[in-house]
Amino acid sequence: MEERGAYRCVECSREAAELYRDYRHGVLRIAVCVSRAGAGLGQRGYSVCGGAFGYCFMALRCAWKSCQKPVDKYIEYDPVIILINAILCKAQAYRHILFNTKINFHGKLYIFCLLCEAYLRWLQLQDSSQSTDPDDLIRYAKEWDFYRMFGIASLEQTSFLVGIFIALWWRRPKMLKTKSDFILLLKALLLSSYGKLLLIPAVIWEHDYTPLCLVFIKVFVLISNSQAIRVTLNLNRVFPWLAIFFGLILENGVVCLVQKIGWDV
Repeated sequence: MEERGAYRCVECSREAAELYRDYRHGVLRIAVCVSRAGAGLGQRGYSVCGGAFGYCFMALRCAWKSCQKPVDKYIEYDPVIILINAILCKAQAYRHILFNTKINFHGKLYIFCLLCEAYLRWLQLQDSSQSTDPDDLIRYAKEWDFYRMFGIASLEQTSFLVGIFIALWWRRPKMLKTKSDFILLLKALLLSSYGKLLLIPAVIWEHDYTPLCLVFIKVFVLISNSQAIRVTLNLNRVFPWLAIFFGLILENGVVCLVQKIGWDV
């Protein structure tokens, strides 16, 4: 038994004490989302009135309504189905991944995404060199160019995330009151950036529509980020996009600063 509030209902985002109950011998029962008030009342959720010979039972109405659906239907699903639902940006799949699973590779995933983006920029940097001087072939063997692209990509993405946090904290400070709130939102943003892994296939299978594919990948990542913010903080659809817009402004400001310095991006 986990402590109360350790999980979330994937349908209504209410806190739940457990995802399922194990009755042993292979018998499992998926937990149903109920209000915390109703769960505390159990079978005694009524008030009594009347005389010595009769009783009148009146059900108490819970102040915190619930959806009365399974807390997490995805615990029965195959991981491939969960991944497909996440790619489709379904809020239920995001809640399952963020609240009801123990995924701790978000940092490694984001570093790998940055490596993919740095590799793409490094290839574009090499393609922009039109000189046939043999001395320029040494440029391909220099790791410094790749490390520099990785540093620039990391700086831009960090500014993007900082812009999102600033916008959210400025407009909704109560939602980011504790350190755990920041960590959860950061984890959600890092995991939702998995779309950048598509940069490598786009480069390997290069064709005339590669620039258009890169634009679609960027848009997909932004949509995933928006859904992650919405699910984590339980917001409407508009406010996450405002935070992302502020993050893009800060990121583009860093890009302009880097270009003024004279680095190739």
